[in-house]
Amino acid sequence: MSRRTSGILFSRSQAIEFAAQCRAEGRRLVVTNGCFDLLHAGHVAYLAAARALGDALLVGLNADATVRSLKGPGRPLTGQADRAAVLLALRAVDAVVVFAEPTAGPLLDELRAPIYAKGGDYSAGTSGTGIPLPEEPVVRGYGGAIHLLPYRDGCSTSALIERIRRFGG
Repeated sequence: MSRRTSGILFSRSQAIEFAAQCRAEGRRLVVTNGCFDLLHAGHVAYLAAARALGDALLVGLNADATVRSLKGPGRPLTGQADRAAVLLALRAVDAVVVFAEPTAGPLLDELRAPIYAKGGDYSAGTSGTGIPLPEEPVVRGYGGAIHLLPYRDGCSTSALIERIRRFGG
């Protein structure tokens, strides 16, 4: 079986068309999102698990300005074009779309993917003690399913940055 060699970077309108095409073809689209600033093994495992939930994986990538507002000065470490290129090189990722809003809610409302995946450091509904999932009302509102995937302990971009600062600089 032949596999594609890389994914596709979509504009917002192309991502919406892709989601509609998946629906029309009866394919289950999985959407996830994040900063993916310094890709590590936790990200790779998470993206593979997200892809396994459906027939295609679309990653919403936080724009540089949004990463700065969420993570603070000095972030992102790599720009959105480079972060997108790294994600697109992963076998699990079919497509990437950059979004500028503080949360992925507006993007999810436009895509209306049947499956939204997020890391286990979040919580949805009454389950878990993680960070409340801000996109939950949007996904539940259009009838989508939320899958919280296992969080790999010890894998954190912020922790990696701190280790590099402590030991490398």
